[in-house]
Amino acid sequence: MSAQLRDTAGELAEILWREHTVYRERSGGVVIRGEHVRRWISLAPAGGQGEVLVRAGRILDGGTTAPARSEAVVPLSAGTGVLAATCRRLLAEAAADMAPGAPRRAAPGRSDRARKAARPKRSGKHTGFGSWVILACVAGVIALYVYNSAMHG
Repeated sequence: MSAQLRDTAGELAEILWREHTVYRERSGGVVIRGEHVRRWISLAPAGGQGEVLVRAGRILDGGTTAPARSEAVVPLSAGTGVLAATCRRLLAEAAADMAPGAPRRAAPGRSDRARKAARPKRSGKHTGFGSWVILACVAGVIALYVYNSAMHG
């Protein structure tokens, strides 16, 4: 399956991008990087026989890869054309997620409401309780120093 996946990735890379790098992952999958478009595609064996898990994501500044933005399972028997169409759809989803002003999508299984509730509540410029405790401790140490200096002169 690994050799077939590598061959398929090579054909797919030629269809998707003129400039690309294809390499094998430690897990047995294959990655196609399009540095000029700052995107990547990963092909890995899926649970089913003859199926491939296709994931798409973006390349960050410095060349590191961000986690996959979207994924799909495609049968290898479907052919390179179907696989290329799936990759284009996943790449478009990854690009749409990063477009300025695009609404952020919630993680799978989480609603927008749950995502908003997970954010810490910030109350603007008000000093928090922990800061008041630290300020009180510092003031106490200063007061103790002044008191000891005054008594022992």
